[in-house]
Amino acid sequence: MPSDTVESLDGLAESMDRDRSDVLNEAVENYLLLNEHHSKLIKKGLRAAAEGKLVSHAEVKKMISKMGRSKLLRANAHPVEHTRHATMGRRARVHRGR
Repeated sequence: MPSDTVESLDGLAESMDRDRSDVLNEAVENYLLLNEHHSKLIKKGLRAAAEGKLVSHAEVKKMISKMGRSKLLRANAHPVEHTRHATMGRRARVHRGR
């Protein structure tokens, strides 16, 4: 693991008054749960496509346009700073009025 990642992990663990291994275990558990959830959604979508339950491109654009406006409004309520990360390019850090 890159040293800057370990430093970030240790800083997070310290700020949470937790051990590094506790934070890592929770992160791995959350990753596995999220991956399982995404796999289920993909399988559900593939089944729907096989059954011919598809949505036209125009309908999708309309839905995205509607969702995008409401999500943009919510996102602007929480400023996000992007910081450089050695292996992933960037990551988001939410500021809580420090």
